[in-house]
Amino acid sequence: MTRDQDDDAPIDVELIQDSTDAALALTLGATTRETVDARTPVLIGHLRLLMAEELGADTDQLVRQLFDKAYRVLDLTRRPTKETPTFTAYFFMREVASLTRRFLWIYIQRSGTGAA
Repeated sequence: MTRDQDDDAPIDVELIQDSTDAALALTLGATTRETVDARTPVLIGHLRLLMAEELGADTDQLVRQLFDKAYRVLDLTRRPTKETPTFTAYFFMREVASLTRRFLWIYIQRSGTGAA
């Protein structure tokens, strides 16, 4: 998977940090299913964008394991549906946000774009 936009454009680290921060700050009892359903696709987009970068999965076993986990989480058959309980969708969103933060940290470290 490659980026559809300008390949030379840097990833917006601050946007992804803000998006994942906001998702991880949500509490189960104080959020709605609509909020979870709105945030999850955005987080998935961020995760996919980062996964399209060269992060060293060919040479770093920990990065490769992170990719394996992300592929399992993003598997369409494992994603929440409208019938899925809210708490399951909430924890899926948090898992995607958490994975995205880990990929972002690796991206920042490998690209030298700043501190995470």
